[in-house]
Amino acid sequence: MSLIGTNVRPFTAQAYREGKFLTVSDADARGKWAVYFFYPADFTFVCPTELEDLADYHDTFANMGVEIYSVSTDTHFSHKAWHDTSPAIGKIRFTMIGDPTHEISRNFEILREGQGLADRGTFVVDPEGVIQLVEITSEGVGRNATELLRKIKAAQYIAAHPGEVCPAKWEEGETTLAPSLDLVGKI
Repeated sequence: MSLIGTNVRPFTAQAYREGKFLTVSDADARGKWAVYFFYPADFTFVCPTELEDLADYHDTFANMGVEIYSVSTDTHFSHKAWHDTSPAIGKIRFTMIGDPTHEISRNFEILREGQGLADRGTFVVDPEGVIQLVEITSEGVGRNATELLRKIKAAQYIAAHPGEVCPAKWEEGETTLAPSLDLVGKI
């Protein structure tokens, strides 16, 4: 069963953000757009390139009203150590959630059972806590923050404009479609 259109399941976890440990829960994202960005593990290879890419666009996400939560099955202590020792991860200003109990990874159905690692998955959640976008890639395929931004802009647009949809490669300001019987077979 797809998680699209379902509510984020409740969770509480420890996290690291900007020099502090904090407790976070699903309720913290309510009322705003959120990205839950799962990755296999700290101190690895593709993961820091993806997280640095997100960090480089942090202000853009924030200006769009989007909170970023990176999640791995590491602890919040490991996140701090990685943040303190890696120049790429040191750029991060978003919340880094530790999921050593695997509760969150199971909630998002992204846990590799028997391995204790999360798959590489991205979940975009609307302000009501409903999952609007899911992307899962294999371990060796890194994600792209600019493509994620484009998808979030499309999701925000259709949320604000019921009855319209964004076609392939849609960019902000471009023409959308209003699905109707008149369009069937004409696109």
